[in-house]
Parts: sequence; C-alpha cells; structure tokens
Amino acid sequence: MSLIEQHAGVSTLIGTPKEVKTRLGKSQANQVLVVSFDNISNLRVLSTLTENISTVASTMFEVFKERQEKQSLEILVGSMLPKAPASPHLMKEVAMLLQARKAVLESGNWLTAADVSQLAGLSTTNPSAQPNKWKKSGQIFAIHHNGMDYFPDYGLDRNTQFRPLKALSEVLKIFADHKDGWGIAFWFLSVNSFLGGQRPQDMLAKHSERVIEAARDEIEGVGHG
Repeated sequence: MSLIEQHAGVSTLIGTPKEVKTRLGKSQANQVLVVSFDNISNLRVLSTLTENISTVASTMFEVFKERQEKQSLEILVGSMLPKAPASPHLMKEVAMLLQARKAVLESGNWLTAADVSQLAGLSTTNPSAQPNKWKKSGQIFAIHHNGMDYFPDYGLDRNTQFRPLKALSEVLKIFADHKDGWGIAFWFLSVNSFLGGQRPQDMLAKHSERVIEAARDEIEGVGHG
C-alpha cells in the first residue's frame, strides 16, 4: 500500500512501482523525480528514509524558490530604473524644476474652470467650456496639475466681470514657443529686475505696458544668452 509524505512544494509517494504508478496517474505535479530501492522491504525503514529525503527536497525547493523570487524582483526593479544613473546636472535641473512648480502651486493664485465660470457669471451647465475657449484662443493660460487645468486669478479683469485681461494675451503671444504654462506661471511669480524688483503678476492689471515690455526683454535676453 502506498503512503504519501508531504512538505511545502514537495510530495513523496512510497509503495511498489505499480502502486506509485497508479497514484502518479492522478498527480497534478509539474515534474516528478523517481528514486527506487531494490533491497528495502521494511515499510517503516522506507518511510523514515523517505521522510528524510522529503525534508531535504522541501528545504532545497524553498531555497531555489526564494532565489527565483529575488531574481524576478531584481528584473522587475531593473526594468523600472533608468538605464544609467542620472547626471548631477540633470538632478540639479529636476530639483530646480520641482522647487519652481511648488512655488507656483503655493502662491494661491489658481482657479479651476468652475471657479472662473462662477466669478464671470458664466453658464453652470458646462463650466469649463468658456475658460477652455479663452485658453485655446490665447487669451489666458493654465497650468495642468493632477489631471486638471488651473487658471491664474491675476489674469482676470475685475472691471469687466472677470474676463481675461487684454494685456495677458499680448504676453502670451510673446512667450509662444518659448514657455509652457508652468514656465509662464513662474515668470509671473518671480521678481523681475526690468520691473524694478516687482512681480509681473502684481503689475499686470495696472501697468500692463511695462509687463509686456518685460516679457519682450525676457525673450530677447534668452535669445542673446
């Protein structure tokens, strides 16, 4: 009569060739290792010997499995890493970009399309429609963050029911093909030597011509730099 000894990932059958063959026919194992004994008839001795073999096999199986998992993990991690370490110059640029975007987000001057529509008294059925039209036609810009567009409140004219300031469209024309939304936002946020150390966003409404000139100076400086 065949007996079965089981350990993690390993099953051992004990019996005559015929008995083992019958049990193997029902096995779901992927691989089978057969060890035969010609001169052992004592079932207790055979069972003890098989138990020891099963223990060793199970231990080795766990070791190989752990190694395989570590190799798979290394392959997965390796595929997600850059092909080569980032250069110090690139890391410095990334840190500067993160710092700039953080400053923009924390400046507190950003409105959703729904906020803009509410301030401007626009339709609430599709509140993003008109702000997006303004953005598309170059009357205002937006930064895109976490799947949403945010519009600058300093770009809206309180004297015309929160429509985009006309001067802003002139600045956006100057920066076209030179700065994206984030770059424009950071320029407006930063103190500007051309404006005597003032921020463009603070002067856009009342001193629009000077801000437009500062934008031109910015692009000329980039071109000559």
